[in-house]
Amino acid sequence: MARDTTDDTLISSPDELSGYLASGCKPKSDWRIGTEHEKFVFFAEGNRPVPYAGEQSISALLEGMSGMLGWEPIMDSGKIIGLVEPTGQGAISLEPGGQFELSGAPLETIHQTCRESNAHLAQLREIADPLGIRFIGMGGSPKWGFGETPRMPKSRYDIMTRYMPKVGSQGLDMMYRTCTIQVNLDFSSETDMRRKMQVGMKLQPLATALFASSPFTDGKPNGLVSWRGDIWRDTDNQRAGLLPFVFDDDFGFEAYTQWALDVPMYFVIRDGKYIDATHVTFRQFMNGALKGEIPNPEPTRGDWTNHLSTVFPDVRLKKFLEMRGADGGPWRLICALPAFWVGLLYDDTALDEIHAYTSDWTLDDVQAMRDEVPRQGLKTMFRGQSLQQVGKTVLGISRKGLVARARLNSEGHDESHFLAPLEETVARGTTLAEEMLAQYRGRWEGSIEPLFAEYAY
Repeated sequence: MARDTTDDTLISSPDELSGYLASGCKPKSDWRIGTEHEKFVFFAEGNRPVPYAGEQSISALLEGMSGMLGWEPIMDSGKIIGLVEPTGQGAISLEPGGQFELSGAPLETIHQTCRESNAHLAQLREIADPLGIRFIGMGGSPKWGFGETPRMPKSRYDIMTRYMPKVGSQGLDMMYRTCTIQVNLDFSSETDMRRKMQVGMKLQPLATALFASSPFTDGKPNGLVSWRGDIWRDTDNQRAGLLPFVFDDDFGFEAYTQWALDVPMYFVIRDGKYIDATHVTFRQFMNGALKGEIPNPEPTRGDWTNHLSTVFPDVRLKKFLEMRGADGGPWRLICALPAFWVGLLYDDTALDEIHAYTSDWTLDDVQAMRDEVPRQGLKTMFRGQSLQQVGKTVLGISRKGLVARARLNSEGHDESHFLAPLEETVARGTTLAEEMLAQYRGRWEGSIEPLFAEYAY
């Protein structure tokens, strides 16, 4: 996640809150693709986690990247916690356990997104190699226990770390021991947002299955293909998971706003300091609940923007939509995730087709699929067929959408070839997690260590 916002403009009426979301509507010609990907950081020697501070450290990586790219440091209490491109076109940030995240620039094509990811990883290696540091993309930390996982000095994470155990059993694992690939996509109107949000919510469990890559915890198999997917089943169910009202025919910006208003807050920022606000909802904040507790207790636009970044449904609505269901993964999957969603949602015919295909999927159907996917992956049964079969159908629609977009690279290829790793997955019927497990039981001879060499970027 990028830098928290400090827009001090006071909120003059509740209508501004849903108006903020509606202000994201833009013509199709202005739609962009923003890809985010996280990776675990480790020392090549001993496959050990990398601390925040020191000569060989996360902070040294950030300082090296700042010098190379000319990006501006993001500071928190005097410590570097991220970088932002000077014109706001992208950022590098840290997740709580030192997971290194690129929040990509808003780009027009998957070709550009893939080049961006490739350039980022090459730049990172240039800084990291002399430090003995490497990176691995998968959904869950495969080896390190919670006690040996480093903690990043970000004020919001201190507040979340205290709060998470009160509201779910797996919130700290989510924070410190998972990685994801996400894509941020635009909408043209409330109706367009509704259709994309509904399709996105219904298909996130399929995305979890297609990208499942977290079969190990504490150095051994955990019995799951997506430990990360299972973690999200009990992180903080007030602010995460499926949102039943999104399935309603009249779902819109106001319904999402009303839901977010009643989610407990994490913090407010005043005078550059993070203040714990987990004891109130945003609605209570609007009604004066923090008067006498904080300086300037009236809610601002920055408070609302920050609050929206602390809710975690499977599809998150801001001034764009965030698709949040996938595990982290290797480079080809960083390109495949945005391709999958762009093919489905950015071509009108493909969106019509996938909306019709999923139109009678009920909340209970999707919840049952979401509950089963972490264990069964593509073998999950859904309405009489396996998710492997569903995946073939959905990928076929996505491929048609990408071909119809006809965004060609310099060699004349459209974006559909970025779906290849997912098409291979459904052809095989086995996830990346199952491939890893087969290697663990075979030539790795029951050791997790070869994973770090074979799956590092």
